[in-house]
Amino acid sequence: MVSQITKGIKISVLTSFEGTYFKNYKIHFAFAYHVTIENQSKDSVQLTTRHWEIYDALNNVEVVDGEGVIGKKPVIKPGESYTYSSGCLLSSPIGAMKGYFNMVNFTTTRSFRVTIPTFKLSAPFAIN
Repeated sequence: MVSQITKGIKISVLTSFEGTYFKNYKIHFAFAYHVTIENQSKDSVQLTTRHWEIYDALNNVEVVDGEGVIGKKPVIKPGESYTYSSGCLLSSPIGAMKGYFNMVNFTTTRSFRVTIPTFKLSAPFAIN
């Protein structure tokens, strides 16, 4: 698990390899990731948008921007956390992801960016 705190918001990510399958005559490697967003600040915050950069070992980069996470824009009160799971497909058995969440502080009404730390995606058979 990797974790990072930005402006009182702790992001922790746990990953798992889900298997391989063929799509369009190419092998794909499926990974799941579980993100926990913990509000360690004194203010309620809301996650508004996300930005992901997904890398594989073949130097392919996919950028994903969108509203909220898994169709939701969670409000996280001080001392509370929000966890969700999602996944991605890679063209290689090793890769990485990183990004950020844009959030709004309800006390100051200001937007701010929370870093999602870089985390590795690796199939067990690809590790020496």
